[in-house]
Amino acid sequence: MELLVVEGSLIKLPERVLKKFKGRKLELLEIEEGVLIKPLKGTIRETRGILKGSRISTRKYLEQKQKDKALEV
Repeated sequence: MELLVVEGSLIKLPERVLKKFKGRKLELLEIEEGVLIKPLKGTIRETRGILKGSRISTRKYLEQKQKDKALEV
């Protein structure tokens, strides 16, 4: 178990946790057992452009969806 160190008004998180959530927005919730640090769900705004430069296009995506739908019947 890793420890969380509180010094003054700063909280030092373990290095493993920092690497995992680097750059993400976290929500701090006070619960009955203590404090819960929870990553916020990715919003559309945050994921915008994630496929830029990939080989996936809207046209290819829609074509694949039509093929998938045809297989379901």
